[in-house]
Amino acid sequence: MSLSFYSPPGSPRLPRALLGRLKNAVLGKDYALSIAFVAPREMRRLNRRYRGRDSATDILSFPLARTHGEILFCMREVKRAAPKFHATPPRFLPYLLIHGMLHLKGLTHGRRMERLERQFCKRFFI
Repeated sequence: MSLSFYSPPGSPRLPRALLGRLKNAVLGKDYALSIAFVAPREMRRLNRRYRGRDSATDILSFPLARTHGEILFCMREVKRAAPKFHATPPRFLPYLLIHGMLHLKGLTHGRRMERLERQFCKRFFI
């Protein structure tokens, strides 16, 4: 399993074991995934550059190769978005991780993606 994870001080703790199980279930054991938390200013810059949206967002997913990708989180935006989903930030973060990994697999927003999100959330008690 290849999983690299950077979490600055003060970020919510995602148990490494949960991260690994989620990654393996959604992307497979041979997939190399990097996860990092970035500041709002950096997230806004990246969102503007890669999506043409001039605002910070809670998550960005970058497929780098067929078996390698990166997911970035902005905790300020995660905290803002969580109440919209009737969740706390620590509870919302694993859902977002699943969401981002499904994007890495090539899925786009729609019924199939939502169905898979529900299945993985149920499987991992999220």
